[in-house]
Amino acid sequence: MLSIFALGFLIGLRHTLEADHVAAVATLTTQTASVRQAVPLGLLWGAGHTLSLGCFGLASLLLGAALPQDLALYLELAVGVMLIGLGADVLIRMIRQRIHFHAHRHHGGVVHFHAHGHEQNHNRDHDHIHLRGPAGALRLRAFLIGIMHGMAGSAVLVVLTLQAVPSVTAGLGYIALFGAGSIFGMAALSAAIAWPLAHWGRPLSWLHNTARVGTGVLTIGLGIAILFEGSPIF
Repeated sequence: MLSIFALGFLIGLRHTLEADHVAAVATLTTQTASVRQAVPLGLLWGAGHTLSLGCFGLASLLLGAALPQDLALYLELAVGVMLIGLGADVLIRMIRQRIHFHAHRHHGGVVHFHAHGHEQNHNRDHDHIHLRGPAGALRLRAFLIGIMHGMAGSAVLVVLTLQAVPSVTAGLGYIALFGAGSIFGMAALSAAIAWPLAHWGRPLSWLHNTARVGTGVLTIGLGIAILFEGSPIF
């Protein structure tokens, strides 16, 4: 039984590296300025993920069956739509925060426009960066995204759990350790994404902007791929 529980923790670690999970958390991490700000987002994603897994898992273990296939399909499609929204949000934020047009009049009456970018606030008295916008909203978003991913992934997890454990109590223990692995793994992943951006990607630098654009575009592409893969229409 201990080996099964250990396997649950390791599978939870591996679970965080699924493409849709990495893409979703990356869109959140690009809005942070340090590892300290990014790690709580990973922890909250993992907490939301574990909460929904626990609720759906308990119900499924008590009933002795996984989620209906149709419901699991709709949840996957909802994840696809969510990823498209997250990716689009990254791109829209870049456009709104970076590009501002200003008119200037020079001597002789010549007027011209130029673009000016604003992404983050700087405190000159302290050598660090403050993000615009409430941190609480970003953390709530991470928690809710984790819940959505947990619901979408609960069908496969519960099937594996039902096959591996002899009782409901053991099944909940397996799910708890799976959740602990996902919490730890996502916190580590958030730190791994945030560290190079914080140290090498100064605000408005080519690296930081390229990373944000790439994250947004890839996340939208992944969301579209999930919709095409799971929808019976396509």
